[in-house]
Amino acid sequence: MGLKVRAGFAHGQNTQIEVDDFDLEGPREGEVLIELKAAGLCHTDMSFFDGSRDWSDYPIILGHEGAGIVRDVGRGVSSVRPGDHVIPVAIPECGECRPCRSSKSNLCDQYFIPTPRRPFSRAGRPVRAFCELGTFSNMIVVREMQVTKIRNDVPLDVICCIGCAGATGVGSALYTAKVEAGSSVVVFGLGGIGLNVVEGARIAGASTIIGIDTNPGKEAAARAVGVTHFINPVTLKGDIVGHIRELTDGGADYSFECVGHRDLVRQAVECTRIGWGTIVSIGILPGSQEMVLRPRSLQEGRHLTGSYLGNVKTRTQLPELVELYADGKLALDDLISHRIGLEDIAKGFSMLHDGVARRVVIEF
Repeated sequence: MGLKVRAGFAHGQNTQIEVDDFDLEGPREGEVLIELKAAGLCHTDMSFFDGSRDWSDYPIILGHEGAGIVRDVGRGVSSVRPGDHVIPVAIPECGECRPCRSSKSNLCDQYFIPTPRRPFSRAGRPVRAFCELGTFSNMIVVREMQVTKIRNDVPLDVICCIGCAGATGVGSALYTAKVEAGSSVVVFGLGGIGLNVVEGARIAGASTIIGIDTNPGKEAAARAVGVTHFINPVTLKGDIVGHIRELTDGGADYSFECVGHRDLVRQAVECTRIGWGTIVSIGILPGSQEMVLRPRSLQEGRHLTGSYLGNVKTRTQLPELVELYADGKLALDDLISHRIGLEDIAKGFSMLHDGVARRVVIEF
């Protein structure tokens, strides 16, 4: 079975993302055919055409955040069936490797094993899909281990954002840092990821949540989801680290760097409390940029860690975040600032790049 689909793709760095027709082969053994209903735009996708990432396998169909409905399954698929509502996920959960059997990590070994499978093609040539997903297509074929079944009564055009921004942000607070009730939290960068960190910190019961962003337009949305103090470094008079230490009586318990800039990583470390401050690095530093820290900053008892998709196990724990949304505890609706059609994807990324948008969702 072959299908004709429309998809957003990049054909090289320093180019504009485009939309074109592709061929899609039906599901083989262990694979699932999903009709996407919505997909979220992410800065990671943008890195494939804005010049900030090294990549050579072009063209590539982009998109790794979405939600849809199962339309067909290959032989041997048992966890989902046609009609199920699902979230395709970037990190597999095979359930068999050591990380999957451990509570310490969500980084399934299968994520790091290249797969030659290319369901998409164009003019007879196989085309790579980002994270083996390609959610900027109205239909995708993915491995069963990359499909998360969810309840059927949540809106797909909202819950689509939980597969990346939601899991990364909320999970970093709940599963990586394990934010405690009554604690103080600092979030550097209030984009889609940062706002979800705020959500996670609020759900965990943090009493002080400081949001930091150079865009004053982010303040209202940030306060709506739980920020108690908003700081714009551009207009702040004085040292931001000292200011945060003053607000938190000596240093924050937790800080999250969501931008990917070495100066912010240093500030995120220094603003936490000596003895037990926990710093979570989420933003990806561009190119060969390296972190530069004061030699004793970690020896003073702080803990610096990274987080990949919020340490959320994609098939067994992601549905827990869906339940938080269904119960009214997670305000994903407030995260989405713009909705577009697939043909306007370039405009959507422009809004994301310019800081106009929090999260842009494609509706198919």
